Amino acid sequence: MKKKILATVLPLALAAFYGAEATAQEASAAGAQANPVKTDVPAQPAEAETVVVTGFRSSLQKALNLKAKAIGTRDSIVAEDIGKFPEANVAESLQRVPGVILNRDESSGEGQRISIRGLPTEYSVTTLNGAPVNTTSTSTIGTAARGFNYDVFASELFGRVDFYKSPLAELTEGGLGGVVDLQTPRPFDNPKQAIRYGVSGAYNTMSKHVDPNGFGLYSNTWGNWGFLIGGSHSGGVNNRSGFEATGGYNNSFYGSQSPTKGFFAMALDYDDPRANLSGYSRSDVDNAYLPRIYRFYGSRNERSRDGLVSSLQYKSGGLNLSLDTMYSNLKNKRDEITFGLLIRNSLTNNRAAAAGQAGHTGLVPMDIRIDPATNLMTGTFGNTVLSNGVTYSDDETTFGYTALNGSWEASKDLVFSGQVSFNQSKALSYQDTLSGNMYGITSTIGYGSDHVYPSMSSTSSYTDPNNYSGFGIGTSLTRETDKGKQARIAADWDYGLPGDWKGHLKAGLTLVETTKGINKRNGTAAATTQLNALGIASLRSGMVPNLPIDNLDIGAGWPQAWSSFTRGYTYANFNPLTYNSEASFTPAQSFTAKEKVSTAYVQSDFKGQIMEHELRINAGVRYSTTDTNIDNFKKTGTGGTYLPNTENGSYSNVLPAVSAALDLTDNLMWRVSYGKTISRASLSIIAAQTVIPNPFDNTATAGNPNLLPQKSKNLDTSLEWYFRPGSLLSLALFKKDLSDATVASTTNTTFGALGLPDTSLGAIFQNAQGKVDPNLPMVLRSYSNAGQQTLKGFEVAYQQAFDFLPEQYRGFGALASYTHINPFNSAKWITNAGKEIEVNSVPKYAYSVTGYYEKGPLALRLSYNYKGRSLHGDNPTNTGNDLIRWRAARGYMDANISYKLSESFELRIDALNLSNTLAYDYFEDATGRYGDGQKTRMDYAKYDGRTIKIGIRGKI
Repeated sequence: MKKKILATVLPLALAAFYGAEATAQEASAAGAQANPVKTDVPAQPAEAETVVVTGFRSSLQKALNLKAKAIGTRDSIVAEDIGKFPEANVAESLQRVPGVILNRDESSGEGQRISIRGLPTEYSVTTLNGAPVNTTSTSTIGTAARGFNYDVFASELFGRVDFYKSPLAELTEGGLGGVVDLQTPRPFDNPKQAIRYGVSGAYNTMSKHVDPNGFGLYSNTWGNWGFLIGGSHSGGVNNRSGFEATGGYNNSFYGSQSPTKGFFAMALDYDDPRANLSGYSRSDVDNAYLPRIYRFYGSRNERSRDGLVSSLQYKSGGLNLSLDTMYSNLKNKRDEITFGLLIRNSLTNNRAAAAGQAGHTGLVPMDIRIDPATNLMTGTFGNTVLSNGVTYSDDETTFGYTALNGSWEASKDLVFSGQVSFNQSKALSYQDTLSGNMYGITSTIGYGSDHVYPSMSSTSSYTDPNNYSGFGIGTSLTRETDKGKQARIAADWDYGLPGDWKGHLKAGLTLVETTKGINKRNGTAAATTQLNALGIASLRSGMVPNLPIDNLDIGAGWPQAWSSFTRGYTYANFNPLTYNSEASFTPAQSFTAKEKVSTAYVQSDFKGQIMEHELRINAGVRYSTTDTNIDNFKKTGTGGTYLPNTENGSYSNVLPAVSAALDLTDNLMWRVSYGKTISRASLSIIAAQTVIPNPFDNTATAGNPNLLPQKSKNLDTSLEWYFRPGSLLSLALFKKDLSDATVASTTNTTFGALGLPDTSLGAIFQNAQGKVDPNLPMVLRSYSNAGQQTLKGFEVAYQQAFDFLPEQYRGFGALASYTHINPFNSAKWITNAGKEIEVNSVPKYAYSVTGYYEKGPLALRLSYNYKGRSLHGDNPTNTGNDLIRWRAARGYMDANISYKLSESFELRIDALNLSNTLAYDYFEDATGRYGDGQKTRMDYAKYDGRTIKIGIRGKI
């Protein structure tokens, strides 16, 4: 890691040093002043020295100007031109901002959510033209998590993104990590006629599919009036393939010792006459690792996104009015197939049952091998259960936004502004999972050198439908709705102070009302009745001997075909929109939560000279009250009836903030800021009652409507060296002292004590009558406000255009950032022996490097973004096997090249995920035994393939 950092940062630092030195020598030879003339922005040159730049370099220059002018810590991303955002996805643009770590959608590979300075994604707030917005998509539908999914929107719909890390009194509260403000374009941003267009085709190397993409934008002004409208369409088909262990590696010792594994307990069958330990001791075999499930995974995700943005603007004298709208629709259709061995739930307790059936599922070791370096067990096993499953799902998110904005310059020193906005996000997700099993077969498994595509074989035919039985069906539907209303007014007043100091006062009132609704349905019971009515013979006749997904990379050691179910057959017989009717409503997981936040704030900027050095200060305070109303369903009485229930809560916060920026020299700036912020807990653990989030896990979650927001005291300081126009080298330190953290605690209980319906757990826990044993051990997780934590780290940023090079090379430039976060986790990780292990729930470090060349009509850009490993999941702790589950470090390389034939016609090629990154989890033994889990004990290890976009774009 250190070598990578040095290899990245050292050349950039040397380039900055020698670039500045070369510039000084050139300026001296010309008889000019070496440093740029001082202005309000320390790094900007005098007007006579200004060089007009365009393209990506221009957007970097504009963003740097905004950063330098700010008093607190702010980064910006600016469109190169109207409708020409630098990246295809806003979230992917944000990952080059120091301190931002990108989370990708696992199905499409697109950037989706961001983590700021090591805090979870829900600790950031996103605003649209200053108004808080929430929206969800794909796998986050139904989680009720706060936050914003950036993949809902096309980047062409935005003109600028401002990213605030320092608290300011005027900023919306709730973003303990930071606030991201998305700004839509308006016609008077470029007061002239402009028509911009782009058309391309996207090709994914895994799916081998081409999809059309395009956008168009028109903007014009006529006197005092202006109008802008733009639309976009994009689509893509992504294939994924790889290996799944489905959440862990087990052994017979751990499986038989855990009191909460229930039917998931694993134990090898040593009493079977075929059992042969191949020379190993019983203890060796008991403690050797097998994955919970040993299976291949393949998927095909078809995505389409349509967007629209418009603005009607009136501007006359001191009056500026605009009516802004935005619309987006994101659709995903996902087909998934799995095929492999069930290792979990293999504890035999009824040898009289049929081989492989319930009660008689113990794997028989027949010819095994235990790798001494990794402790992984492979070889031939008898009485295995092969599981063959398909999951077909659809999801859609529709977002709408309307805002009326206005400002009036009452005098040259006083400006009034206001906004009224409405936004709504509706998300729908539904799916079917249809599976069949082969029981009591003999199977051979092995890894070789490839743990992404290992090997599996048996003497049974995988393509003969008559070998399958034990069919199961699961179906569900979720609706998640977010609504927001905001009204705000503000006044800005410039005033004078003694000693040539100047002040700028800003005060305002805001009222924000947000509503989140979760409606969950589970039609598995009715669908199971239909499955039983069809019968085994009918289900077998519905299977096809070929895979329902083309162009999957399976690996040479895995079966290349098996009988399966198509999407058409599955939906025709178990239509999720039919079976997940209102009658299948699940009240325990459904609720409506309304939050009304009333806020008043006042802040002032102060600017003046201290010993011939300019000092700028911002100081203010924000006061907000939050009223919460929750409508959910609570189980009452011994009969288990869910009745409507209402919970109310209220709290207030006083949030002071102060920032300062001091020009130490004409091009060296020191910033410091201090402030208090809050983040409200996820509504899923505030509003929902006792639920089981994963029907195939013995864990339940109990909500707490009395949770208070988490608070933080934030301290930031940075040195910024603007050593050339458009260039920066900076170092920032940050510290957050967190209090009232949302902490999870667990207790052991039984399923019967939870009072939940049997359908809360999957079929593996149910008997033939669909009932769950009331004595089934369960873990109950509850939440409370407790404890304090400290998060701290540092950031390094670099940006430079290499115009100090000889003329033929002056188109080159680079930017880079590195973020380091001290180990931070919400729960301690304790080994079975009682030793505490240092873990981190977010990556300890992340970096981004971009090199570019722009000269004449040719432009090239190459970017690499990397983040280190982090714990998988929320509040991950030792489950008893001393294995730490990590989300592996990963990096993504993207590139683009364009050639401008004219202002109206530009050829462009974009390449995404050139590195064809393997995304995976892995399990590390906390005691340091058993080799490198990163290379051997993989889970959810999958490739996405590369995406190439070829097209044209231009401006008229």
